[in-house]
Amino acid sequence: MKNRIMGILKGNNNASNNFNPNNLNIINAGTTVTGDLNSEGDLRIDGTVKGYVSSKARLVLGPTSRVDGDVKSVNIEISGEVNGNIFVQELLIVKNTAKINGDIVSTKLIIEAGAEFNGKCQMKDNKNTLKKINNEEQTAKSFENPAKQAL
Repeated sequence: MKNRIMGILKGNNNASNNFNPNNLNIINAGTTVTGDLNSEGDLRIDGTVKGYVSSKARLVLGPTSRVDGDVKSVNIEISGEVNGNIFVQELLIVKNTAKINGDIVSTKLIIEAGAEFNGKCQMKDNKNTLKKINNEEQTAKSFENPAKQAL
């Protein structure tokens, strides 16, 4: 069994023949993984990962999770801590207990009140190309002027 698990984590095709991507993969609280983590199916992390995390389906980072590295998935829900950049093909949900230190690239984004986010956010369109803001500097100034007037 140990060799089968190590084979799956290392991407060994012989060991992963019985792997069903429709099953949920779980890294429980109290578990630390050092190195890159790639999943073909849904992945839930409640422990700690020090490295790149990728899922070709849905990624859930529970309230006790901590990821020190970049994260990439089709859909992501974050309740824990991420210290790295986040790349989402469809929807990113940032729960009120989440702490993010890094940049976000996503198509759709929901951030609940109380969540901490320190970084930049870039929105993509449905063609997975980054949307360009033509008057980015003008937009920033329009927010700056009312703030100065309030003082």
